[in-house]
Amino acid sequence: MGKNVGEYFGTDGIRGLTNTHPMTPGMAMRVGQAAGRKFLRGNHKHRVVIGKDTRLSGYMIESALIAGFTSVGMDVVQVGPLPTPAVAMLTRSMRADLGVMISASHNPFHDNGIKLFGPDGFKLSDEDEADIEHRLDITPKLAKPEDIGRAKMFQDARGRYIHDAKLSFPSHLRLDGLHIVIDCAHGASYTVAPDALWELGADVTRMGVDPDGFNINRECGSTHPDALQAKVRELGADIGIALDGDADRLIVVDEQGKIVDGDQIMALIATDWARKDLLRGGGLVATVMSNLGLERYLESHQLVLARTKVGDRHVLEHMRRHGFNVGGEQSGHMILTDYATTGDGLVAALQVLACLVARGQPASQLLTLFEPLPQLLRNVRYQDNDPMMVDSVQAAIRAGEDRLGNRGRVLIRKSGTEPVIRVMAEGEDRDVIEQVVDDICDAVQKAA
Repeated sequence: MGKNVGEYFGTDGIRGLTNTHPMTPGMAMRVGQAAGRKFLRGNHKHRVVIGKDTRLSGYMIESALIAGFTSVGMDVVQVGPLPTPAVAMLTRSMRADLGVMISASHNPFHDNGIKLFGPDGFKLSDEDEADIEHRLDITPKLAKPEDIGRAKMFQDARGRYIHDAKLSFPSHLRLDGLHIVIDCAHGASYTVAPDALWELGADVTRMGVDPDGFNINRECGSTHPDALQAKVRELGADIGIALDGDADRLIVVDEQGKIVDGDQIMALIATDWARKDLLRGGGLVATVMSNLGLERYLESHQLVLARTKVGDRHVLEHMRRHGFNVGGEQSGHMILTDYATTGDGLVAALQVLACLVARGQPASQLLTLFEPLPQLLRNVRYQDNDPMMVDSVQAAIRAGEDRLGNRGRVLIRKSGTEPVIRVMAEGEDRDVIEQVVDDICDAVQKAA
């Protein structure tokens, strides 16, 4: 087969259209065998924790992974539909050798993906993924008949995660009297997130909690918050919370129905933790996509904004290397390493709710910390060719950068999870950035 490293693993594991290479049951079984062989270390009985979201293909991919892991001698613990951070937490707390989340996150139901976690609950390093890719091309050593692994369901997984998430909420506070609307995107958090909020005392209105295998992320959740905005306004709720399909992403809606993105959420958590002397690293870590307004706001509080490439794994890598405990993405991935080893939408929401209760301010006031600079992002889909290599596209990018000068910036990048070019411009003049983005998108479209 001779595939190059990086052929299968993207910025967030393996992802693609179900029943199309590489997201096939055959590949899933090979991943189970390759990852299982890599993590068979020592003489103890090895185990892997497998969770999934609610998309139809999760059953098929899960069965194939189980066949792969058990065939090389690793026991499987199935936890059913649970958020990605729950799988990471259970992998570590159950002393498993490996964790697997079957999810395509915020993508539609027809996509699926495989995310791998090491024994420490953190996503695998590039080196580990490269080693697993190499093993995909090698016939695995199968276990002897008496050493084949077993698979069993773990019945208390949901309760364990709810308890763990609630521990991140200050013990002296309650959510009594707070009306929260939560949209779970018909995804992995459809029971655990609303139940956790209710147990903490909130009056909870639930949305996106009726998964049927097909409706995950469909016009709901963090990527489509329109219905949540309308419901918050209709009910006069105090706040709205939107998660995505695997619940590692958070978007908030204030009591007026206005969307609050990850930049404002990170600003609130970082400054609140700094005030309590809980913030480490002297600021927070975000990506190149975060608004310049966030950077200026943090500077006004003597805090730094460390920027990384897009992708929560890059954010987390920088956090671990340089000692930060708050990081995330404008899109809503929030990583709080005091409580989780990966993005956790529910835990991040609980930090926001703690501030809401403690300060007694309306969400619109609490979560409007800075005025963002006008920023525009558009996606252009492409096929097999690489539009970024075309001269006309590079010329359009240079022209946009020259036009913005020191008053803004242009960022063009390929998505790591789907075949699209993301075109972003930011600056002080909205009309100018709209023209810059239009010109670059037109060039990319023609080249694609």
